[in-house]
Amino acid sequence: MRLLEWEAKSVFRDYGIPVPEGRVASTPGEARIIAEEIDRPVAVKAQIPVGGRGKAGGILFAETPEEAEEAAGRLLGSRVRGVEVKEVLVERRLALEGELYLGVAVDRGSRAYTALATSEGGVEIEEVAARTPERIIRLTIDPLEGLRPHHARWLVKQIGLVGRRMLEAADILLRLYRLAVEMDAELTEINPLALTPEGLTAADARLNVDDNALFRHRDLLERFGGSELLGLTQREREARRLGLTYVELDGEIGVIGNGAGLTMATLDTVQLYGGRPANFLDLGGGAPADRVEAAVSFLLTDPKVEALFINILGGITRCDDVARGIIAARERAGAWKPVVVRMIGTREEEGRRLLEEAGIHCLDSMEEAAERVVSLIGGR
Repeated sequence: MRLLEWEAKSVFRDYGIPVPEGRVASTPGEARIIAEEIDRPVAVKAQIPVGGRGKAGGILFAETPEEAEEAAGRLLGSRVRGVEVKEVLVERRLALEGELYLGVAVDRGSRAYTALATSEGGVEIEEVAARTPERIIRLTIDPLEGLRPHHARWLVKQIGLVGRRMLEAADILLRLYRLAVEMDAELTEINPLALTPEGLTAADARLNVDDNALFRHRDLLERFGGSELLGLTQREREARRLGLTYVELDGEIGVIGNGAGLTMATLDTVQLYGGRPANFLDLGGGAPADRVEAAVSFLLTDPKVEALFINILGGITRCDDVARGIIAARERAGAWKPVVVRMIGTREEEGRRLLEEAGIHCLDSMEEAAERVVSLIGGR
């Protein structure tokens, strides 16, 4: 889940990280009102979930509220880097004396967070890494010890900060790390961290929250509802609210698997036999009966799904729990649609027995099950 700039800055405020005064607007008139309230020159910034806005013309500057209104009018409804602009952030324009970069990211190699800093702010970190990698200072953070004040001070000293600004930057980095840990962030960064006469300020903000941790952060969905769901269909939005890993496709055969690899293989096998998958839905490992019930019910109530293929490899997932979830979902849906199940693994015999008693035959082969489900709807 990648938050837009204004959303990330809202979270930054919660953690005491300084950000410019400003608010989001969805009409040129709103942009003018915000600029009047700020009563200073402003930046009008397209709110889109991609980087490189500035170079693509997605950030405009205005000296007066009238100019802010005009700038918002130019951006709203336009496309910046292929994405339609539906909102703009109107915020106080900063008097820049310099630009830095601070970030905290997951380093999969060390299986820990890594703090990053460079004196080349305002440039995408990938560009800096490609051009002058020696300018990026890295510090792998021991997950047991965490980021300590002396670590933060050492890191920001390496990019040339001293005195008061060194202490300010170290404090911001400590807050950024705490935010990353508490918000389950895959990446959070300030680029640029602006040097201004008043102090250090996050001129831009990025926050990517791990989708697998969203069950711990339901407040984000409630707080930023529509905007973080940019690009999702109505069904995908509904699935996200149910906590399901789901992608809508164009076909008629609903597909459920446990594990991304198995689910992808199931989609391929359905297509191999002439079918068209209606979706990708991954239960994940160890799915309990109620999660299975929610997933099966979700697809059975999809009007475009004509048949359902459930492919389960039971390791930590128990086949009897899967069977109970399937049976409960069919009873709850109240509408009959063909359901084909291939299920092997933990407590397989008990799961098969439950399904057979409910009138659902369980197959051994993924290929056989795929061919069966395609034949049930007459192929395409």
